[in-house]
Amino acid sequence: VQLQASGGGLVQPGGSLRLSCAAYGRIVRPFDMAWFRQAPGKEREFVAAIRWASRSTIIAESVKGRFTISRDTAENTGYLQMNSLKAEDTAVYSCAARSGGILSTIRLDYQYNYWGQGTQVTVSS
Repeated sequence: VQLQASGGGLVQPGGSLRLSCAAYGRIVRPFDMAWFRQAPGKEREFVAAIRWASRSTIIAESVKGRFTISRDTAENTGYLQMNSLKAEDTAVYSCAARSGGILSTIRLDYQYNYWGQGTQVTVSS
């Protein structure tokens, strides 16, 4: 499976961006897709995840109420809609995917065996 992320950029505080993560190749169900981010000098942080079949979502507390994750099964693409962006959301955002896995481990980056390239999100006036 190959993942291709897109949609990053420069946005003013309070603005919005939508990131996309397209999955190519043989996808083994069940399938989870997640977004992680890493700011300079900080560890990689879980942002959001979606269970592909059920569409159930898990959102980090730091972005809850501002970010949503969704997916388009027909396009094999996941999305991270980011609203009310803040300067502290500035980071490189990476999408990841895994086949199988239990819900309790969905926030753990080492549980994911497929990664897309990062896309830079900069929130600045």
